Amino acid sequence: MTPIFDFKGEDLKGKVVVMLVNDPPSDDPGLFGGKALTYYGRWTYKYESAARAGAVGAILIHTDDSAGYGWSVVRNSWGRERPYVALSPGGPNALQIASWVTESFGRQFLKAAGQDFDALRKAAATREFRPVPLSLRAQARMRTKIRPITTWNVVGFIRGSDPRLRDQAVVYTAHYDHLGRGNPEDGDDIYNGAQDNASGVATLLEVARLYTLLDKAPRRSVLFIACAAEEGGLRGSEYYATHPIIPTHLTAANINMDGTPVWGQPSDFTFLGADRSTLRDVVAEASQALGFKVVPDQHPEQGSFYRSDQFNFAKVGIPAFSLDPGLDYVGKPQGYGEKKWQEYEDNRYHRPKDEYDPAFDLSGSAQSARIALYVGYRVAQTESLPQWNKGDEFAAARAAALVSVGAKPGR
Repeated sequence: MTPIFDFKGEDLKGKVVVMLVNDPPSDDPGLFGGKALTYYGRWTYKYESAARAGAVGAILIHTDDSAGYGWSVVRNSWGRERPYVALSPGGPNALQIASWVTESFGRQFLKAAGQDFDALRKAAATREFRPVPLSLRAQARMRTKIRPITTWNVVGFIRGSDPRLRDQAVVYTAHYDHLGRGNPEDGDDIYNGAQDNASGVATLLEVARLYTLLDKAPRRSVLFIACAAEEGGLRGSEYYATHPIIPTHLTAANINMDGTPVWGQPSDFTFLGADRSTLRDVVAEASQALGFKVVPDQHPEQGSFYRSDQFNFAKVGIPAFSLDPGLDYVGKPQGYGEKKWQEYEDNRYHRPKDEYDPAFDLSGSAQSARIALYVGYRVAQTESLPQWNKGDEFAAARAAALVSVGAKPGR
């Protein structure tokens, strides 16, 4: 990915940077992603860019609209021990302090510096905006403890049947971790993660089972990975992507499942990231064969492509997508899917109430398994490897991986 440093030449060495989460708002798809959140608006990239520019700290001001979720998600997800992969870039030493504060607190300290939050936010939405020096000094003290943690990605493998292609693979992923125990709500402090992501792991296991029922294994090999520490920053997939069992240039595609539908069967599905590569053609074929509609991301402002394990595969050049439900459901009234999604987002996402409900209707998860099987099997059978669209932000990583081993695109 091409680094973008939008600090207008300001010297940030030794300073603490105050930033808003997300990209500048715009209806122009040519400016960042329009309404869609790009990676450059993600909180992870904000910290990375501040560190690269020489800042000693970064403070992100949260608003529900800009982040795409409420403050409870920030508190429950990141107000706890954080895992890092040893010697990985972006680890705990990248900044001396990386902080995230509420909108109300942000308003207060900007006011103390003689600035108005709303005026700054409006100005920051324009191309002409330049960083504004604040007449404040930051001092922070935090007691920390670093301890080694051992965890595992759980891997299953089906050997391909074609002697020429079996060294290549299609990779399926779903993360098996959640948040453990944390801030209690209504006396419950266990964060079960039923939808996020026991549903995805169950679907992953079902896809693996279906492959074992085939009379003959597909031409390419198939890898199934239950990823660790996704909620801690995509750490399990980060480790695999940089220490792959199947070399990057031989990995055909990644199909990720993070939250499969549990409230009935959608009539449409979203394939986050598939439109970036020739995987879109396989998805279109699957929609005809299995009778579902392909729809674009229903909530692009959430930046979901950058928030789950498929992102780490894309970063190293592997065409990847995440399989998500749409909003229309078979036999349900219009608006049912949006209502269920909003209810989950407001009340259960990264909260103790994301737990198993006997009323779950898993026909949608079963359909997700059929779709994932169809797409992955077709990729595993096809002669050539999937390709990124020309000019896509991840295409360069794929090209570099091929060049490094003297391989040709598509082989």
